[in-house]
Amino acid sequence: MLKIALVALGGDNPDEPGPGAGLAGRRPFGLAHAMAAQGHKITVYARQDEPRQRAITLDSGVQVQYLPAGPAAELPPDQLGQQVRQFAEGLAGRWRQDRPDVAHAWFWTSGLAALAASRSQRVPVVQTFESLGAAEHRHHLPDQGPAGRIRLEASIARAVSAVLAQSCEETADLAGLGVPRAAMRVVPCGVDTNRFSPAGPAARRGTRPRLLTCAPLQPGQGLETLIRALPQAPEAELVIIGGPYRRLLRSLPYYRTLAGLAASAGVRDRVIFTGRVPGGDLPAWFRSADLFVSGASYEPFGLATVQAMACGRPVVATSVGANQDAVIDGTTGMLVPPGRARLLGQRIRELLAQPVRRGAYGAAAADRAGSRYSWEQISQETLTAYQHSAA
Repeated sequence: MLKIALVALGGDNPDEPGPGAGLAGRRPFGLAHAMAAQGHKITVYARQDEPRQRAITLDSGVQVQYLPAGPAAELPPDQLGQQVRQFAEGLAGRWRQDRPDVAHAWFWTSGLAALAASRSQRVPVVQTFESLGAAEHRHHLPDQGPAGRIRLEASIARAVSAVLAQSCEETADLAGLGVPRAAMRVVPCGVDTNRFSPAGPAARRGTRPRLLTCAPLQPGQGLETLIRALPQAPEAELVIIGGPYRRLLRSLPYYRTLAGLAASAGVRDRVIFTGRVPGGDLPAWFRSADLFVSGASYEPFGLATVQAMACGRPVVATSVGANQDAVIDGTTGMLVPPGRARLLGQRIRELLAQPVRRGAYGAAAADRAGSRYSWEQISQETLTAYQHSAA
């Protein structure tokens, strides 16, 4: 049995797919539950972002400890770096009382804190970046983090015992930062295949063929590409899940940009913005779709793609990042180069016209998600990395 510390100062937001702020997101907790089920002692260390948060033990036996670091409120990503020192001091204090065998840090701020806390305790640190500043800079994404982030990530990656990359593309970026190949392992995102499965209720829909995507409502997610592709798929509707709650969408400038683009393309009546959807409702939304689509030019972990595959949905996506790893072109869906809206639309139209082929792709997608991306599989691969680091 290993005593494992999962460190989540910032990174994944459980309600908003894609890189961004948040305390301990869905992926750290999904991994924690899977490893606890195998008999390991798991403690998640998260930043206190509400005044009344206290240490709790979840049903799975996972312990969650909240450490003060800055104001007890949610913070944007560019302010998390300022909280590293206080968070690291809290970690070191806890580890002096109960030293873990290995620490797993999520996001670069967590890595800095875990390395600082581990110096006196000699705790090996394993790092998951979720999204690299160098890649975000290359793709001109907003909110790339503070100046110096790329340099800090390179230092973290070279200092930890192992880096768990989430795609083959990320290993190339890490190599560009000077990280030895021997220090990297590709361990992709995991999916709860009990919740995300082909069997279960589906969200209500009309008679139109349904395309569905799930992404933050912000530039760089390929949503413009999907809207531009929609005229190539006559009569199909595009459901976009993400952003703030639906009642708040009109206050978001980028929502107005997308709505205007849809109007100019003549498809405004076929683009549906749901806003933020509770995580418990996501499987039903995926099952309601004929195809899951992604036009992203940058996809660091492909969570929504894998969740849709687990629900038995074929995928038409851009051949980037984790999408390129998850989707087997011509078997579980179709891949197209990024930025090719017309070609993307043609591939969507082809699959919508071939229900038997879509069914075969969907069945293969569910099988691949279950065999490659289940939390059982991902936890085993992660534990192997821990055991090598702790040896």
